[in-house]
Amino acid sequence: MNDGPRILVLGAGGQLGTELQSRFAGTGPLVAVDREAVDFNVPDQIRAIVRNVQPDVILNSAAYTAVDRAETEQEVAMAINAEASRILAEEALRTNALLVHYSTDYVFDGSKASPWTEEDPTGPLNAYGASKLAGEDAIRKVGGRFLIFRTSWVYGPHGKNFLLTMLRLGRERESLSIVDDQFGGPTTSIELAHATRAIVDGVLAGTFGAAQDWAGLYHMTCSGTTTWYGFTQAIFARAGALLNGRRPKITPITSEQYPVPARRPRHSVLSNKKLEARFGVRLGSWESALDTVIEQLSAQTH
Repeated sequence: MNDGPRILVLGAGGQLGTELQSRFAGTGPLVAVDREAVDFNVPDQIRAIVRNVQPDVILNSAAYTAVDRAETEQEVAMAINAEASRILAEEALRTNALLVHYSTDYVFDGSKASPWTEEDPTGPLNAYGASKLAGEDAIRKVGGRFLIFRTSWVYGPHGKNFLLTMLRLGRERESLSIVDDQFGGPTTSIELAHATRAIVDGVLAGTFGAAQDWAGLYHMTCSGTTTWYGFTQAIFARAGALLNGRRPKITPITSEQYPVPARRPRHSVLSNKKLEARFGVRLGSWESALDTVIEQLSAQTH
């Protein structure tokens, strides 16, 4: 009989949801639901799943993440990223459950040259960032036992992400043009899940004190900085076997040379000092985290 905390993972089919299920397996009864089971556009469905499961911990990795499409689907993005977050916060507050929610570096405008802190003013440049910021604000307004983790450039061995897209394009094309003037911190779903588990364990054990001592917003990214071009270089340097021996030519370009519907912040590196100071948790460097993902993908192909 597994009598640990009851865990509800939302967004189970996504890259982070997959890793959270793996990382929290065995801690207690775990229920994982994806978009087929719960429509985040329907508030009653969100309330129903929480009330049916009666979780001690809600891990919300469900999100509308199509950054460019959000420009023309702002209502949908707002419903999933903001309204659904408010409902989850209300349900968590009702039963004193712990809500863990993930947000994004795209809440910032990218105008600051040094790493962004949790106290810095927000100013999203696109509808996706605005919807995620509205979700943060909704959760904070409801209050209770909540943790919001802002992260950036998330990828991993599962789901849809930049790494897997680059590997596919690397096998298909002779050359690629990649943006080299947007700076951020690539962060793996694996590192996020590891850090989340460590912090949740501590919260449940009372290690970090009462809710007023730890509840709030924290930045959670792998350390270090690169551009999409630099990230792609690092991927191709490590992924020879996954590219079938190919090595496409990569050309650095500006954001203006790669026009997309949604504006991106030029510099969205996040400072993790608050996370480390409060919980003693530090994610690995983006390079070492990339090594881990490449190793996993390579093992799957053999």
